[in-house]
Amino acid sequence: MTSKLQLYSFFMSSCSFRVRIALNLKGLDYEYKAINLFKNEQSHPEYLKMNPIGYVPALVDGDIVLADSFAIILYLEEKHPQHPLLPRDLAKKAINYQVANIVASSIQPLLALPVMNYIGENVGEDAKIQWVYKHAAKGFAALEILLKDHAGKYATGDEIYLADLFLAPQIISLKERFNFDMSDYPLLSRLCEAYKQVPAIQKALPENQPDFPSTEGKI
Repeated sequence: MTSKLQLYSFFMSSCSFRVRIALNLKGLDYEYKAINLFKNEQSHPEYLKMNPIGYVPALVDGDIVLADSFAIILYLEEKHPQHPLLPRDLAKKAINYQVANIVASSIQPLLALPVMNYIGENVGEDAKIQWVYKHAAKGFAALEILLKDHAGKYATGDEIYLADLFLAPQIISLKERFNFDMSDYPLLSRLCEAYKQVPAIQKALPENQPDFPSTEGKI
């Protein structure tokens, strides 16, 4: 009997969001294991044994434990070929890798909760928003140019691919959490609206996760 996948996730984490989309697209059932970053549960010894760097997400598949969203998604892609997340065309595949890496390396880490907390504590709360806008704007401007000759209904055509898994959470989270103005990014804005219509993305939204705070106890 094959054990069910376990995903250690936090509702607000865009990295966890990516993996949830991949799991949903591939139709994979999984057990949601909430790790509350606001309560520093990612630093508990039990979790650090699984993921020594103390971030989310982490995926447990039997004896295999993976603790990086990019690694998890590529692992799922190889093990579960249904709904391919990478196109066959080499050039288009490379664009998908490039987009995913821009988000994963040049946008998301700069806007992560530890960075935001550090800025708030050492510089000031107002500086957090300026920081977010500066670095998100730089990344989005690059993505807008990069995708202009590749986008179809989605980032690199008319199918949801790897690039979309990274773009959708980043755009949605910036709009929802920081009221980020997307008026300078018409292509990304159009993609965002398209993403909101995809059932696998809708199911992966933060507000649809079991650890999303209730109205009474909203964080």
